[in-house]
Amino acid sequence: MAVVSPKNPIMEGVWAKARQGQKTIVLPETDDERTLIAAEMIEKANLGKVILLGDKDDLNRRAKEAGANIDNLPVIDPLKSDKFDFYAEKFFEIRKGKVASIDDARKILENYLYFGTMMVKLDDADGMVAGAANTTADVLRPAFQIIKTAPGISLVSAYFAMIVPDCEYGENGFFLYADSGGHPNPTAEELADIAITTCETIENIFGVEKAYAAMLSYSTKGSAKHPIVDKVIEATKIANQKRPDLAIDGELQGDAAIVPQIGAKKAPGSSVAGKANCLIFPDLNCGNIAYKLTERLAKAEAYGPLLQGLDKPINDLSRGCKPTDIVNVAAIVAVKAMVPYGKRD
Repeated sequence: MAVVSPKNPIMEGVWAKARQGQKTIVLPETDDERTLIAAEMIEKANLGKVILLGDKDDLNRRAKEAGANIDNLPVIDPLKSDKFDFYAEKFFEIRKGKVASIDDARKILENYLYFGTMMVKLDDADGMVAGAANTTADVLRPAFQIIKTAPGISLVSAYFAMIVPDCEYGENGFFLYADSGGHPNPTAEELADIAITTCETIENIFGVEKAYAAMLSYSTKGSAKHPIVDKVIEATKIANQKRPDLAIDGELQGDAAIVPQIGAKKAPGSSVAGKANCLIFPDLNCGNIAYKLTERLAKAEAYGPLLQGLDKPINDLSRGCKPTDIVNVAAIVAVKAMVPYGKRD
């Protein structure tokens, strides 16, 4: 199976970091041939160690039918694992009061998404990638129940890493769009935390030297008045109070956020206008619509929805993803496992 290296320099940097870290990533969705193809590609690209969940003979057979070779990759059958009962006991402790009995805990762990998440929780894997064959809700449920948020982080949010070809804006066409896959209508406090976490993500995971987060609106610096604008203004104030060291500014319209000439005209003196590489949307409607339009109209690569704020990295995929998308998200997860929140390279 041929491995195609990323052409974008930021993703090249992510691959380089993943190769250095050699983290272990569990891929639970082995009933989907894209997972098996991606597993071989991750191994060949030396991006880390891969663990597959399922029956080894069955997976080897189906991998060969898909044109992939996973003979050298470790496979764990959850139901036959010598750690199954231990995982069930730990899961029962974590979900005390939510899961009625240890037998119920065992039944839940028969689901590979739950078993894989427990592997991450108990340090038998450094991260997990899923979502090719399951809904976002199915992937997030065990992550929220088992992993939970990192210390000092109030909520988990979702972003898309966007690579726009032939684009002079952002970080040479690279942007993070947040929250574009999680919270339908965040409060001002939540929006502030999304901005802060996204700044950490672009610097720590993607190696961008400086985050510039634009709090987006249909208004720039008072050009319109409305409660939905007020939320963005309040979120900006909260973010700046919490993290005055970060470049977070708003409210800014999309063009003022990324186009230097327009930013200078509409928001003179802004630390962010005209150079934003993190676009923080006021709600999920805006963020989700924007990423899909960017992907289709600008022929952009879109990786996500990627989760930020979890104590350990679990990341979702689009069900329409390609094997190469799984590979790139696995590299991102591997790098995230190397850098806790609040740390700088």
